[in-house]
Amino acid sequence: MMRSLFSGVAGLRTHQTKMDVIGNNIANVNTTGYKSQSVTFRDLMYQTTQSASGANAETGLGGINARQIGLGVTTGAINTAIAQQGSAQTTNNPFDIMISGDNFFVVSNGSENLFTRDGSFYIDGAGNLAMTSTGYTVMGWPVDEETGAPKPDTVTALQIMNESVMTYDPAATTDARVTGIVDRYDKNVNSSSGRMMNFEFYDNSGYLYTAKFSIHSTSSNGSYYIALEDIKDSTGTSLPDDVKSRVTFGTTMEVETNIPYTPKNGAATVHGTLDFTGAATGTVPEKDFGVPTTNIDAALLKNVYGIDTTVTTITEIKYDQSGGLTVLQPKDAKPSYYSPLPGVTATFKVTTVDVPNGTGGTTPVTPGAPVAVPGAAPLDAAGLLDLYGLDIVAEQVKEVQVNEDGSITVTKKNVDKAASLEFNPGTGKFVSIGGNGQGLITLGLAAADGDRFKDISMDFSTCSNVNNNGSSTISSAKGTSAGLGSGRAPGEMISIAIDQSGVITASYDNGMSRCLGQIATAAFANPSGLEKVGDNLYTATNNSGDFDGTGVDITAGGGKMQAGVLEMSNVDLSQEFTEMITTQRGFQANSRIITVSDTMLEELTNLKR
Repeated sequence: MMRSLFSGVAGLRTHQTKMDVIGNNIANVNTTGYKSQSVTFRDLMYQTTQSASGANAETGLGGINARQIGLGVTTGAINTAIAQQGSAQTTNNPFDIMISGDNFFVVSNGSENLFTRDGSFYIDGAGNLAMTSTGYTVMGWPVDEETGAPKPDTVTALQIMNESVMTYDPAATTDARVTGIVDRYDKNVNSSSGRMMNFEFYDNSGYLYTAKFSIHSTSSNGSYYIALEDIKDSTGTSLPDDVKSRVTFGTTMEVETNIPYTPKNGAATVHGTLDFTGAATGTVPEKDFGVPTTNIDAALLKNVYGIDTTVTTITEIKYDQSGGLTVLQPKDAKPSYYSPLPGVTATFKVTTVDVPNGTGGTTPVTPGAPVAVPGAAPLDAAGLLDLYGLDIVAEQVKEVQVNEDGSITVTKKNVDKAASLEFNPGTGKFVSIGGNGQGLITLGLAAADGDRFKDISMDFSTCSNVNNNGSSTISSAKGTSAGLGSGRAPGEMISIAIDQSGVITASYDNGMSRCLGQIATAAFANPSGLEKVGDNLYTATNNSGDFDGTGVDITAGGGKMQAGVLEMSNVDLSQEFTEMITTQRGFQANSRIITVSDTMLEELTNLKR
């Protein structure tokens, strides 16, 4: 038989194999994570009809090459373009993951680990992350309970949804920070009630409370104090008195204040003198201004007001504090108002103020110098409460100053649960809270109810006392600047996200997050040596390198994962169709070899005729 027949047959078989590979590539053009294959040929074997001979120097004959006749072709290799990245297809499914790089996902069928580039995953009924096509579980590293981070170890199935992670436990607040500006010209800071500041915190069960603080100025520049006024729950109800009394904050401190109180039941009665200077002089002695008087000084009326009592009959007049007077008599005439003559200046000097004494009467008090309270009338508790609404017992007032306009100023008082807040008067920078030379002070809640609360360390070190156009911005927030110790309410899981390193993180509606594990990957010395086993899966071979059972972090080799995206097939249709054409032509050419060889054999057999 002719050798060309066998060569043609070998060519047909080999090209058929290549066509099979091309057909498989095209069939998987839309298969997730599919890696295209290509076929290379090699010549099969040769029949040597004459061996090669070398040159003979003695005879002068040259060398002769060997004479060999090829016997066909066979498949040299079927290569997988495993390192060629497939195109990305966005799915917006958080459990669809694409690997960039040469690594592979590790999945398990329950008895062995397999490898895939198909990142189409879902959460099965047991909470495991699994392949959507086969249900094989995705392997990775669980979370270290001590650190809360993934712990690289022998890969296990990633169970990321179970009862223990569906909620986030509450925690009590243990730290707080107070920031912002205290402006010395803030009217609220200088008022009797102070500038209010609310601080919200959680108890051990995740219930929210509000501690109400007031910030007050003192008589010293740069010196303030902050007092705990009340603690209310989320319904607005204050803590019971027996609980609130055990809460600690600062100390009971004596503070110098400048808190004004104006009369609430009309004005206090003010006594004083009117001094006139200029073109006319004179003095009106102590009068009950606003009350008609018959004590008339004829010379004063003429010099100051130009009223001649010898011409005009006057029996009753009323002075005011501006120096004017109203003539009320005679009764048959209309009241007339007179101001001091031009060039005459009137100055009112208060000498005494009548303050209710709590017994139905009043007692004159000389304004100006602070006096201690409680004491003798009129600065007793009843009088001050009646006229000014000042409860000196509740407010722990120690010293009051009566002012010339009938108002009073609290100049010294005791404040419970209060702490001094000191700033450098020159620079406005924070100096101390509670007089300890530090920026921390404790809101002591554990002693009030240790089962419910924890003590809270409050940091005031970033406050300042600078100009802010009369507006203070001081405010409080839970936790440190690093977000630690803020406490939290109970949380329900609201989402799961997978980052570039494969770390799976759950987010909760209380603002917290928790690591649920990390997807491990496998890296091989020769990924092309992996064996395809169907279902987009590979298994390790002797030529691919072994999987050590632990895997690697994908970012260690420069790769990454991308959630919401799938890696599609890397099949190039234009290349496949080109290969199909060349394969078809090759197949046709080999078939012609058989046809021609058959014709030659036919001619040979015809020689016998």
